[in-house]
Amino acid sequence: MIRLKGQDLLALGFMTFALFLGAGNLIFPPSAGLAAGQSIWPAAAGFLLTGVGLPLLTVVALARVGGGMDRLTAPLGRGAGTLLAVAVYLAIGPLFATPRTAVVSFEMGVAPFTGNSAMPLLVYTALFFAATLFLVLNPGKLVNRVGKFITPVLLAALLVLGGAAFFAPAGDIGVTAESYRSDPMLKGFLEGYLTMDTLGALVFGIVIATAIRDRGVSEPALITRYSMIAGAIAAIGLSLVYLALFYLGATSQGIAGDAQNGVQILTTYVQHTFGVAGSLLLAVVITLACLTTAVGLTAACGEFFSSLLPVSYRTVVIVFTLFSLLVANQGLTQLISVSVPVLVGLYPLAIMLVALSLLDRCWISPSRMFVPVMAVTLVFGVADGLSAAGFTNLVPSFFKGLPLAAQSMGWLVPVLVTLVIAFVADRLIGTRRIAT
Repeated sequence: MIRLKGQDLLALGFMTFALFLGAGNLIFPPSAGLAAGQSIWPAAAGFLLTGVGLPLLTVVALARVGGGMDRLTAPLGRGAGTLLAVAVYLAIGPLFATPRTAVVSFEMGVAPFTGNSAMPLLVYTALFFAATLFLVLNPGKLVNRVGKFITPVLLAALLVLGGAAFFAPAGDIGVTAESYRSDPMLKGFLEGYLTMDTLGALVFGIVIATAIRDRGVSEPALITRYSMIAGAIAAIGLSLVYLALFYLGATSQGIAGDAQNGVQILTTYVQHTFGVAGSLLLAVVITLACLTTAVGLTAACGEFFSSLLPVSYRTVVIVFTLFSLLVANQGLTQLISVSVPVLVGLYPLAIMLVALSLLDRCWISPSRMFVPVMAVTLVFGVADGLSAAGFTNLVPSFFKGLPLAAQSMGWLVPVLVTLVIAFVADRLIGTRRIAT
């Protein structure tokens, strides 16, 4: 039986950290911290639940089943499982996450010098996605080499930025915005959706498990254990990054109070603290990091959809890259506003999928649990998504009166009730089958 050494586990943990560290991890904590103000710590705690805790649990769930989303969604049936996988891949691919990598790197690296107008954004995103397409179509060893160069540089930059945030804040912690006054922890929980790391974990989890197997580990229990350790290392790193960026945002109201997104907060703080040279260095590092993230996401979508549809990998990545270019030119603020209702509807499905999978030993028949619980989650999640998008006229009044509906969590109580009913039915039907 082969066991991994400490240094192997540390390397695995840093690889997992690098997989998750992308554009969303850097831009949403500062904006949440800016709005949270004096309520920074409960808001940060809620953010860590969805930004760190759920991705970690997703990695563990995938390691336990020993595969990718197809095994995780097996109790739903092939059709429903495939539809959910398609929704996840589209969300982390051309609809939101991939275009976001281009817009974030533009607003951080180019916009301070060219302005935030349409033409510079178009030129930059065209060059960005041309480079993405080149790397996706001709990967070789180039992506690995760039990744090995970027990760340590990015970690060093984050260490400097995090240290400066705590030891050289731009000011005192600011006031709490209206949206964070009633329940800052729940608001932070919902803001954590925007990192999209739980959806990313559904794709990256198999990469981590495969990396462990490639080191010669074949025992399922060890694969699960090492995945948990790698996930824990990544979770610690992400937590430190989030807390530092939350504090940076909360103490930057004096210099970035009118910022519309986290990129503007970060850029303003770096210029204020380090000057133009610091802004240029951070811009280069973030641009390269976003580029490799875009390459990874596009390649993953290419592999998935080329195996699902009768089209080639090359065709998929070309179409998705062009579509990502179009979406990116809507701008970061617009992209975030559109993605919020979609994530509000999609995230409950991911949460319940992981929860049901982790508790699979409690079910006699997994399909009897998965199908009704996920169906109810879909219905109420869509209702919450429509409400978050402003289409309240399309949502029946019954949905609006549910507990936590105003906080886009109206799905929670109906799903828990369905879970209890399904569990009782599963036990009763299972007992009858055994008796006969």
